[in-house]
Amino acid sequence: MRALVLAGHSVQVVATDAALRFVGRPTLEAISRNPVHTELYEGVAEVRHVAIGQAADLIVVAPATANFLAKLTAGMADDLLGNTILASRAPLLLAPAMHTEMWQNAATVSNVATLRSRGVHFVGPASGQLTGADSGPGRMSEPDEIAAAALALVGATQDLAGRHVVVTAGGTREPLDPVRFIGNRSSGKQGVALALAAAARGAQVTLIGANLEVDAPPHVTVVPVMTALELSSAVTDAAASADLVVMAAAVADYRPDAVASAKIKKETQGDELVLRLVKNPDILQALSAARLPGQVIVGFAAETETDRDRLLQLGRAKIERKGCDYLVLNTVGWTEGFATDGNAVVVLDRSGHIVGETTGSKASVADSILDSVVRALGAGVRA
Repeated sequence: MRALVLAGHSVQVVATDAALRFVGRPTLEAISRNPVHTELYEGVAEVRHVAIGQAADLIVVAPATANFLAKLTAGMADDLLGNTILASRAPLLLAPAMHTEMWQNAATVSNVATLRSRGVHFVGPASGQLTGADSGPGRMSEPDEIAAAALALVGATQDLAGRHVVVTAGGTREPLDPVRFIGNRSSGKQGVALALAAAARGAQVTLIGANLEVDAPPHVTVVPVMTALELSSAVTDAAASADLVVMAAAVADYRPDAVASAKIKKETQGDELVLRLVKNPDILQALSAARLPGQVIVGFAAETETDRDRLLQLGRAKIERKGCDYLVLNTVGWTEGFATDGNAVVVLDRSGHIVGETTGSKASVADSILDSVVRALGAGVRA
């Protein structure tokens, strides 16, 4: 709901009684910015039980339980949600969520097949941690993934159709020994959101994921890496056929000059452990120097500077040094940027001019970034 609202859409919530056991009506109303609809017999004079469905451009059910899938397959309309769906000709997107055994049950498998044959769209489920100690397929897809799939169904722009987009995401880890590493707090959420947004715009997407803490999205090619050197090799290979490269990963500037073959023991090190670090290659600078004709390179700069003028100075100096076509500046800190659901960015072009600026969910920020840089692809020239 939040991602769709921040993207500028009007969201009407139709909540079942079971849904309100998990998320309260005030929360749903605050996020959607609209009253929540629950009762089949409210608003009878305005025929609300069919009006909501008739007015919808898209219906998303998240989570879609095994019980809901069964009822929908049978065409039941014993509550407001069922009536809304049956009264609508809008695309229907379901995000299943249930235990693995329920998802793999023959009844659910048959219901999903039937619904697909009727043109119903699905996103997920993902494989991961469920309730309790259970883990496996059945986990609801991440909100940004659902929002991206939803926007793709309602005619999101296809301005990247036929393009190959490479996105790096996450944070690299430089090992000290088989147990420990030097890393950063990047979760990969912004990079994954960019990959999803590019795919929704019609691109063929290669996502190079460095230790992602979020589920890798479907419909994109995922290349897992750990270290900066591994990321450098992977992105260099992928960039050979890319129209657009977005370097959203947080890459370590330095790595240990030697990696211990066994766990480093404090008993043998004493009160101090001295590490010698060597500089990693500058991946963004190398990509920019070797770019193909018409290829667009986008860098990211995570800064802790809070003064806007100083932040822009740092960004302009960096884009001149790196030689990329665009630079996305985002402020990070203990509670912002890394491992959060939102972001605030400023996009600079090679001349240091601000060509985009946005704050919101990482899904909406991803689309805003692509809006800022895709015009260079259309022109077929560097920014």
